[in-house]
Amino acid sequence: MTGLGRTARVPGAGGPATIEDVANLARVSVATVSRALRDLPNVAASTRLRVRDAAAALNYRPDPHASRLAAGRTFTVGMAVPFLGRWYFSQVIAGAHAVLAEAGYDLLLVGVDTQAAARRFVTEWAVIQKRVDGLILADLRLDVEEIDELRSVGAAVATIGARYAPFSSVTIDNRAAATLAVQHLIDLGHRRIGLIGGAPTIASPNSVPNERRAGYRHALASAGIAHEPTLETASDFTVEGGAIGMHRLLALPNPPSAVFAMSDEIAMGAMQVVRQAGMRIPGDLSIIGFDGHDLAGVAALTTIHQPVERSGALAARFIIDVMQERTGAQHAVEDVELIVRGTTARFSPGASGRP
Repeated sequence: MTGLGRTARVPGAGGPATIEDVANLARVSVATVSRALRDLPNVAASTRLRVRDAAAALNYRPDPHASRLAAGRTFTVGMAVPFLGRWYFSQVIAGAHAVLAEAGYDLLLVGVDTQAAARRFVTEWAVIQKRVDGLILADLRLDVEEIDELRSVGAAVATIGARYAPFSSVTIDNRAAATLAVQHLIDLGHRRIGLIGGAPTIASPNSVPNERRAGYRHALASAGIAHEPTLETASDFTVEGGAIGMHRLLALPNPPSAVFAMSDEIAMGAMQVVRQAGMRIPGDLSIIGFDGHDLAGVAALTTIHQPVERSGALAARFIIDVMQERTGAQHAVEDVELIVRGTTARFSPGASGRP
């Protein structure tokens, strides 16, 4: 006996002390022991102290899996991303993982590289719920039916890259950011400005490609520059996609003198093609990217920097707050920054934008 409560099984007689032993000694439920030892909220200070004293008296070493089951929670957050291997998503994942790990949560990653896979992931919440306490959806588009399904079952959800009122979100203003990028080129005197980026989508009007394309067109219109559809080319958000897009633009009868790439990886692929064609950057063609890739500085790439890793971290903090019932849905719009380096320069009348 320790004086803390009723008699507990003697550790060593039947193995190490269990969470049930601590609960019996502290005169609380197993779930309360789990919450108290994990420093979770809604546990009175006196109760938390009593639980810790009981654990110390029994030399209790918690089994993470057992305590999670006893608490009726998995202490795992699911995170769905379209492309596990791409730089942007790796940074978002890193930011979320750091915050979740510090708070004692595991991260379960799921790749959903098609719209069908994304929909299946969302609609099978009843199955997923047995494995995770909440969801972070990175750059996934939800329709009204999917939103209603998640809301009806009380799912804890945070989104990155898109805002849905019932759920927490972390976003940037993609339209304004793209306008900032193209305005930089306009301010340098460029008038024939190409665009390389994702294909426009009808199903998701607020998708990243659509928003950035809208910003590109808005900047041109505001400067009185006529929109030329041939200066826009769709590609994947990859180095290879950027190379393919740049080949198309250089093949035009009158190529652009500057290019806005919807991602830094696209920009790097475009730069490779320009240099292979014997052209100078920025002497013959200026290029601006988007994201703030780790290698953008090495490549001297002018870019629109967004705090990618911080967005993942903030989404993780939001989902923890919701799961622990500290707050309701929270929304954040992150700032972006134009970082001017060596791939953009004033327009030179002698630069034709072709080899």
